[in-house]
Amino acid sequence: MRNTLTIDGRALSYLDSGGTGRPLLALHGGLSEGAAFDGLAAALAGRWRVIAPDQRGHGDSDRAPHYRTEGFVADAVALLDHLGLDAPLPVLGYSLGGINAAHLAAAHPGRISALINAESTVEVPLAGAPGAGQAPAGFEFLHTMRYTAATREELLEAAGPVGSQFVAPALRPLPDGTGWRLPFHPQDVLDAIAGVRGDHWDAWLGSHCPALLIHATHSASLPQATADAMVARRPATAYEAVEGDHFVPFTRPDAFHAAVEKFLSGL
Repeated sequence: MRNTLTIDGRALSYLDSGGTGRPLLALHGGLSEGAAFDGLAAALAGRWRVIAPDQRGHGDSDRAPHYRTEGFVADAVALLDHLGLDAPLPVLGYSLGGINAAHLAAAHPGRISALINAESTVEVPLAGAPGAGQAPAGFEFLHTMRYTAATREELLEAAGPVGSQFVAPALRPLPDGTGWRLPFHPQDVLDAIAGVRGDHWDAWLGSHCPALLIHATHSASLPQATADAMVARRPATAYEAVEGDHFVPFTRPDAFHAAVEKFLSGL
């Protein structure tokens, strides 16, 4: 079920699968929304209640004044408070959401009982460094992407390699009926990328709850050496490799869901 929380006059939309299962907070990646975890919610139904917000600037949530990590974390805490979830619960984060989840666990250890990192690195190149252009490799289309257009086809044509698979199901009609909009603003995504550039080792090592790193075997975002170091340096951290690229939660959903469920069942 979709609900909305208002934070400082700004809408934060979220999906709550409901039921009597234990709560699990799920934070999506960039160019995405909470509905990305619909399949996971179905796979865990009866055992886990998946709470998946549209993080600021994504989905049905309003755009925000900034897209720094502390803003995403503050939104997550506000949502937990709104739902009355005071007892520690697991948090899962994919890509951008994984960075946010690690910071949430480090800043609020009393709220988080376990951490699942799916395809999220701790070392994001700084602007100006090799490989650190304004957008990650493969996402340069963000600079010329349109937020609104008269037709769905115009938006999808500009969405590059993620258009048909990831953007198409999430396009929204404009309220006045004059066209369509993306489920995110391209500039917001660029600002979010800029906001996470740098070293996130302190956040990753700043929590002590059980953790799982889900790593794609052909990831372009998380090098094997970095993944190995993340597991070796953080106690109580398990590792699960999934065959595929960075988008394994969507291209290999069964394997991704199985890895998450296996870890959660052991808590």
